[in-house]
Amino acid sequence: MKRSRNIKIVATLGPASSTYDMIRTLSEAGADVFRLNMSHGSHDDHRERHAQIRQVEKDTGRPIAILADLQGPKLRCGTFVAEAADIEEGDMFRFDLDPKPGTNHRVCLPHKEIFEALEVGSTLLVNDGKMRLKVKECGDDFADCEVMVGGTISDRKGVNVPDVVLPLAALSSKDKEDLEFACQLGVDWLALSFVQRAADVEEARALAQGRAAILSKIEKPAAVRDFDAILEASDGIMVARGDLGVELPVQNVPPIQKRLVHSCRRVAKPVIVATQMMESMIESPVPTRAEVSDVANAIYEGADAVMLSAESAAGNYPREAVATMNDVAIEVESDPTYRQVINNSRHVERTSIADGIVSAAREIAEATEIKVIACFTQSGTTASLVARERPEVPIIALTPLVGTARRLCLTWGVQSHMTGRVDRFKMAVVAAARAARTSGLATEDDQIVVTAGVPFNVPGTTNILRVAPCAERLIFATDPE
Repeated sequence: MKRSRNIKIVATLGPASSTYDMIRTLSEAGADVFRLNMSHGSHDDHRERHAQIRQVEKDTGRPIAILADLQGPKLRCGTFVAEAADIEEGDMFRFDLDPKPGTNHRVCLPHKEIFEALEVGSTLLVNDGKMRLKVKECGDDFADCEVMVGGTISDRKGVNVPDVVLPLAALSSKDKEDLEFACQLGVDWLALSFVQRAADVEEARALAQGRAAILSKIEKPAAVRDFDAILEASDGIMVARGDLGVELPVQNVPPIQKRLVHSCRRVAKPVIVATQMMESMIESPVPTRAEVSDVANAIYEGADAVMLSAESAAGNYPREAVATMNDVAIEVESDPTYRQVINNSRHVERTSIADGIVSAAREIAEATEIKVIACFTQSGTTASLVARERPEVPIIALTPLVGTARRLCLTWGVQSHMTGRVDRFKMAVVAAARAARTSGLATEDDQIVVTAGVPFNVPGTTNILRVAPCAERLIFATDPE
């Protein structure tokens, strides 16, 4: 199941992809990471899917990452006397804390925190932004609004407040329960919704206690404004364009996407581009040309991964969606323009010994006939630094830790291989050569670059680089040890 492309594919599981056979089919079609959406399904559902993924992993012999996506607080209005109400442009409409069913003049908004944060001039969006209201007067328990864009509000429709930072934690009581469940289950990544500030990420990290890496979803304007601090606090980022496109003008989303992707590449943290990438494939076996271009654009930007949501979770063509995304990635990455764009957008970072080592590995690989860059890693940092360089040759990450191997399934270009503990660099080179040969990336006649840290098995000690032959007899013949 050797991949012929560098970008990774995240596939969401759901009713259309809940059996062992389908999960294995999606893995073989190209899925590297499976997403469990905690907004839907019971803990028993997710436990069963987790077990099936791990069985697929065992049967195929390829590490697979599992990402649990936490729901986050959901802001919704109350109910209506007639189950819905029509409001028109220019009408006045009130949100309040009164639990009585609403009319075409008012409705309950059972979130006191919203009223505490609202100001005159703030915007309220209803039903994924289809209706827009502007606050004319507000208090601790009400907001009188002018309807700027009207429509029909029905029971429990979602409400967005894009203009203000809400005094709400990113983790609701449900999220905390889901987080603990997911960590006990053994997921590799936790995706955190409703992030507004770095403190939200730190709260999740404290609860996870190192059992899973933290990936922050950027879906609110406040998160865009505080992105540098959020990125520093996170292990990875998801550009969640659905909610981001509701709370911001849609034309703002593409440049934000580019900026966030490049920022993540600069600090060697994985970034997923997500939402509506192949939305039409929920109902159609082929995507639109615009959707293909959208996926291609994320690949040209150098994103680590692209994600399928409903396409693989609830659509009629989950396998076709994954396979099409895989085919698009292979075609784009074979385009000479792709390599030009990636090289031109590469950020050269040389502030540490590890930075120098991985930069040198890339330069050597490009200047010679090197087939593979192999790196030994405990935490995954060395492999991530190598991936930041976006080399033209494959990257093999060798690690004795299964959790590290799985988490690296989200990192651009990295193929994870499990290895035993290594105490001498000679044996590290031997293990790297074997991995390169068995994966079909090199032959005995080829050479590879091997990076590692001495002493071994200590995170953050990358300090050695060697160009080595793939033939073990030559390694032992030329090694001075």
